[in-house]
Amino acid sequence: MAKIATVLGDMFEDSEYLKPAKAYKDAGHEMEVIGTEAGAEVTGMKENTAVKLDKSIDNVKSSDYDALFIPGGFSPDILRGDDRFVKFAKEFMDADKPVFAICHGPQLLITAKTLEGRDATGYKSIRVDMEYAGAKFADKEVVVCQNQLVTSRQPDDIPAFNRESLKLLAK
Repeated sequence: MAKIATVLGDMFEDSEYLKPAKAYKDAGHEMEVIGTEAGAEVTGMKENTAVKLDKSIDNVKSSDYDALFIPGGFSPDILRGDDRFVKFAKEFMDADKPVFAICHGPQLLITAKTLEGRDATGYKSIRVDMEYAGAKFADKEVVVCQNQLVTSRQPDDIPAFNRESLKLLAK
């Protein structure tokens, strides 16, 4: 089973973290939640879901994980302001490891400059940003690119996002 790194900061979209996390764990995959400080709590933006951070970004290496999960909300925008998270995400993309980004999650990949030439989707408000970053944007519930990158637009797309993410993890 896969070991999935999940990067999370305050103001994440609750359902975009909770539902995929449950699907990954139910399928037998291991998840570690990574943020700025191990043991600290981050809070969701709509339901105030509290999530305890397992690890600090300072104490992890991308080589210790099989995949990266980037939930949406304001969290990815906050995280992309921190070079450590940008570097971490870039390492997954450069190594062709599975990356799952929903809603505003691709913002971290934009800042990591890893969307050039990639098929992807995201929340409608970041479409232009994704296109400027070189992504081939598709307004679809889920886009899978090169058997590596899985992106979706919004909470309504979570079933398709989970389905395609789990397919990739099964390979």
